[in-house]
Amino acid sequence: MALFTERGYAKTTVEDIAERAGLTERTFFNHFSDKREVLFAGSEQFVNQIVDAVRAAPRAQPPLDAVLSAYESTNDFFEERRPFARKRSALIAAHPELQERELIKMMSLAAAITEALRQRGTSASGASLTAETGAAIFRVGFEQWLHDRKDRALAVHLRAARRQLEGIVGGAKRATVRRQT
Repeated sequence: MALFTERGYAKTTVEDIAERAGLTERTFFNHFSDKREVLFAGSEQFVNQIVDAVRAAPRAQPPLDAVLSAYESTNDFFEERRPFARKRSALIAAHPELQERELIKMMSLAAAITEALRQRGTSASGASLTAETGAAIFRVGFEQWLHDRKDRALAVHLRAARRQLEGIVGGAKRATVRRQT
């Protein structure tokens, strides 16, 4: 991140990164497929933490509650990394190729959550809808958390994003009922 900040993402080479880390380029490529992956290191552990939390949720817990509780379980992980997360997010927002990689990683996470929900007995369509809804709530909550001047916990923002979605869905239900009457 320091190199990307100093030189800019586009001007930072794999050679620069390897040199700063005290590695050869060959060793770098043993760990990362390209320089973009440096920003996504640890994403496997993040996916595993979320999926394990979904699997461990009580069977009686509604699927969306299980998914959002799993996302909330990452609160401490992100809290310790808030300054880094802010820099990383700004860097990703400035580069379409990083945005693409971020979307791919989030789609992979949603697919893993879908599978975990299926294993809990949720229907295929219900699992997919729940995983995608949870991902949307996470993205919105995370973005709000990044820009929160009061530095409130991620969980606060995830819950607020959920309430906002519930308000939207509730408003849509009320409008449908009015049209039907």
